[in-house]
Amino acid sequence: MRWADLKGRRIAVWGFGREGRAALHALARRLPGQVVDLYCAADEAEAARAAFPAVRLHATAPDAETLASYDVVVKSPGISAYKPEMLAAQARGTGFTSGTALWFTGHVGARTIAVTGTKGKSTTSALIAHLARSLGVRTALAGNIGMPLLELDDSEADLWVIELSSFQTGDASGVDLGVVTSLYEEHLDWHGSRERYVDDKLKLLAASSKVLVNAMQPSLLARAEDHPGLHGFGSRDGWHVADGWIARGSERVIEASRVAAPGLHNAINACAALAALEIMGYDARAAAPALATFVPLPHRLQPLGERDGLTWINDSISTTPLASLAALESVGAKRVALIVGGHDRGLDWTPFVEAMRVHAPEAIVCQGANGARIADALDAAGVANVHRTTDLAAAVAAARHVLAGNGCIVLSPGAPSFDQFRDYAERGSRFAELAGFTGEASGIRNLGIA
Repeated sequence: MRWADLKGRRIAVWGFGREGRAALHALARRLPGQVVDLYCAADEAEAARAAFPAVRLHATAPDAETLASYDVVVKSPGISAYKPEMLAAQARGTGFTSGTALWFTGHVGARTIAVTGTKGKSTTSALIAHLARSLGVRTALAGNIGMPLLELDDSEADLWVIELSSFQTGDASGVDLGVVTSLYEEHLDWHGSRERYVDDKLKLLAASSKVLVNAMQPSLLARAEDHPGLHGFGSRDGWHVADGWIARGSERVIEASRVAAPGLHNAINACAALAALEIMGYDARAAAPALATFVPLPHRLQPLGERDGLTWINDSISTTPLASLAALESVGAKRVALIVGGHDRGLDWTPFVEAMRVHAPEAIVCQGANGARIADALDAAGVANVHRTTDLAAAVAAARHVLAGNGCIVLSPGAPSFDQFRDYAERGSRFAELAGFTGEASGIRNLGIA
């Protein structure tokens, strides 16, 4: 759907988060005088009315009948495309689009790298942009990473690096290179099933002329094998990590320890970034030294520092049990108190529990809405040193008590934040405050165009 298709139509914007606000601004700019309705939460109404006085405001969620009264609804990505009321309105002729879809159809011809994946997509996106800029390429970094594309609607760049969540991959079109960093079980509450999540995630393949996927995941590689523009990273014939080096085939290019973001998984993300640049025609080897000057993203295995003999690591972005396991492996400290738990969306914690049966940290502190379920599974498996707490503040206090001034406290919840916080960033910032740090868990740098 293009901007011209919206002219003179009955239009609603559904959602008043950052994506919704960007859509409202773009509509006012692209279609001046167009009547637009906004549906938002009651606690957002005052701010919405002040920011967009010309918009017809509805401080409630639309039902199927209401949605069916519009020609087009511009939906925020967090609203599931499988809501019954939305499906019913679609059946009656209402068209649904998004800020992401409108940007792509409005920027045909832009050079684009779109990045998705269960884990690693934000860091990989930021690495690609950082490395491209080190080569003097005017590069945009936007999308799900923290800046909606429509906020840059009137801007120009030589290369667009766009992070897409599984909620947004179906909205992309005309992508030059689609990158899939990894694929695990996640967001089942939005997609409805694991199969649908995988299918939705991999819609990026169909939208892309060339694709780059994680060759270390055979199931992912198999799903992409029929794409005519398939490339892989992580295998020994391409960009991969071996013997402490990031290598291109048999050629050692840069020591993995020089990547500013810690951990093997970030060295693998660096391989994806270098491979993406190479596929797009840039000199990846010349860009590799800039890996040492990359600023790691907040809330992703972010070292906050030391307080009272304890090291604090903020991995609030962790929303799957496998991410919690990866955090434990990356930290490598001898005495660790791992804080897990949060919003319960029904993910299977069995792999995490089985790993803890073999090697558990000093303490596993379970908190939040699914904390009791995780603790029950650990107890049933005979895992020792499991602690039950109600919320994040209590979990931090319990971890302090267990380690008694000697060790490392890691927040890697393996679950979303919505039981206690607006998002993972707010959760990470609260963890930093509880640890005694202020300002360390700040926002992502270098978004936009540079």
